[in-house]
Amino acid sequence: MSGKTTTADHTLAGHSKSLGKRLSNDFVKNRGAYLMLIPVLAFFLIFHYRPMYGAIIAFKDFRPNLGILGSPWTSHYGFGHFVSFFNSVFFNRTLQNTLIISISTLVFSFPLPIILALSINEVKNRYFKKTVQTLSYMPHFISLVVVCSMVMLFTSETAFIAQIMNFFGFNVTSNLLNSADAFVPIYVVTALWRTTGWSAIIYLAALSTINTELYEAARVDGAGRFKQTLHVTLPGISTTIILLLILAIGNIMNIGWEKIVLLYNEFNAPSSDVIASFVFRRGLVHGDFSFATAVGLFNSAINFVLVLIANGICRKATGSGLW
Repeated sequence: MSGKTTTADHTLAGHSKSLGKRLSNDFVKNRGAYLMLIPVLAFFLIFHYRPMYGAIIAFKDFRPNLGILGSPWTSHYGFGHFVSFFNSVFFNRTLQNTLIISISTLVFSFPLPIILALSINEVKNRYFKKTVQTLSYMPHFISLVVVCSMVMLFTSETAFIAQIMNFFGFNVTSNLLNSADAFVPIYVVTALWRTTGWSAIIYLAALSTINTELYEAARVDGAGRFKQTLHVTLPGISTTIILLLILAIGNIMNIGWEKIVLLYNEFNAPSSDVIASFVFRRGLVHGDFSFATAVGLFNSAINFVLVLIANGICRKATGSGLW
């Protein structure tokens, strides 16, 4: 019996050959697209997957002269740096600030691009629509350093924002960035100004794929513009909304350290010090690479768990998800 081939073996072999032939034919037919894919694959392999090997230093007392493999393992069975971070005075502050800033940004930055895309989609004047769309996503291309410099100027005690606040009874005597209570609103508002228009492009692309016959059928049934939006437009882009929501929740802990570091000072530190800026200070400023890697790995692990939870909830609630 063991020396005989069965029908299933022949079928599997034939299927493998057929699959290999289809793949080779597809490569020949679309060789241009595959060649364009090579730089993208190389980028992710070199800058995303290859560096994952270095995450092992989170469990070691890394010493450059000994290398990654030669460095000794840290205490607590390799989890010494994690234990030190959990017991440090910075753990509660950085975690709390990260969640506050991220959730505040998500609450406002996620629905606004959808609203902007729906508003632009309702505009009939082509030139006005293109103008609004262009002006809305232009801030995305402004350098973050320039944006932060503008924020510092606009929030000074002599700028128009302070003058308006003083007019309404607020006593602004110094730069608003020196106030820990004002940091989160400033961060969220500048993030909205810089990203809303750019994020709306994805929803505008999704809106363009909706069958126009559905709107005609809705109008025949007596549906107005609001009901058309409610029963045709939103269901048409619901899959895109769900996928982007899952990705946004999975990035809750990923606050870019660049903007935080540029706006950071000793006065707003109680509200602005997040995990990303803490990793930057410990890793690049103080040279504690192992500890910084452990904190960054902890941050990534939380994001991974959040993606799983968000995907599971969306899958059960709507039937759509990343997988």
